Amino acid sequence: MPTPSRDRFDDISASPGRVGAHRAENPRVRGWTTLAWALAATVVLVVVGIFASMIWQGKIVLFPTPAPSISIVPTAEPVVDTSYTVLVLNGTPEEGQATLAKDELVANGWPEANVLAGNAGNRSFPLTTVYYAAPEAEGAARGLAGLIGATEIALDPDYPLPGTPATQLTVVLGLDRIEPAASETPAG
Repeated sequence: MPTPSRDRFDDISASPGRVGAHRAENPRVRGWTTLAWALAATVVLVVVGIFASMIWQGKIVLFPTPAPSISIVPTAEPVVDTSYTVLVLNGTPEEGQATLAKDELVANGWPEANVLAGNAGNRSFPLTTVYYAAPEAEGAARGLAGLIGATEIALDPDYPLPGTPATQLTVVLGLDRIEPAASETPAG
């Protein structure tokens, strides 16, 4: 058999690189660079996901409505109006406070039939408060509060209670109305 002729494929080069048509492209990006880009993309996607979920839950509002400006609400002038029915409730642990307040109101011009006294469900009410049911009764509530020394007044549509006149003011006597017991000093 004759010996085949030599061609370029018979020569082996001294370099270990690839030779031929199936040569792969030399990768220029290292593995750690790919890992860094993958981590950065993961962080961005997580942050965007958290932000989107907070918007969806309503914890972040992109376009909030402006807060209303604070305006001073005029208050009614205090007026002592004895045409109102007054319900006095004792909200203190001391018995007889509602009767004392009733006597005080009768002495200041209220008809005795228009002043009712009783006990509150809560016997440790902190501050004496006058409740009124309609905004037009605010002046009468302020006048009554000044007369009996009430600390607060409050508009509460639940007053008057069913079966009572519509022009009723309700006073709940609080612990601030009770005078602290006088401390005894030893005789010396």
